[in-house]
Amino acid sequence: QVQLVESGGGSVQPGGSLKLSCAPVSEFTDDSYSWGWFRQTPEKKREAVATIGTAGNTDYADSVKGRFTISADNAKNTVYLQMNNLKPEDTAMYYCAATFRMTYSPLAVKSYDYWGQGTQVTVSS
Repeated sequence: QVQLVESGGGSVQPGGSLKLSCAPVSEFTDDSYSWGWFRQTPEKKREAVATIGTAGNTDYADSVKGRFTISADNAKNTVYLQMNNLKPEDTAMYYCAATFRMTYSPLAVKSYDYWGQGTQVTVSS
């Protein structure tokens, strides 16, 4: 069973930056896997913000394009989410997720089988 752990959340003023990290407690045993970052609030269901596939291909939600960057260090089994120019509407619990599926829809919550417990990001003045 894969257990993921996120870190890097916190409180920041609008326009500020944060970098989130996520890694499994133990190294992945499977060779191919993809990552996703999702966020959720009490008012909105969980939604994808950024994903990166096995080939390094990335997808972003329209709301974060140009501001967020997802990257992965395969040697460290670690995924990152650099968040710049943060806005109050970015406030949410952020979750990382992983999938070992070879075919999937990158931005779909149901494509991911393993999740972290979340890290809170709060953007306010």
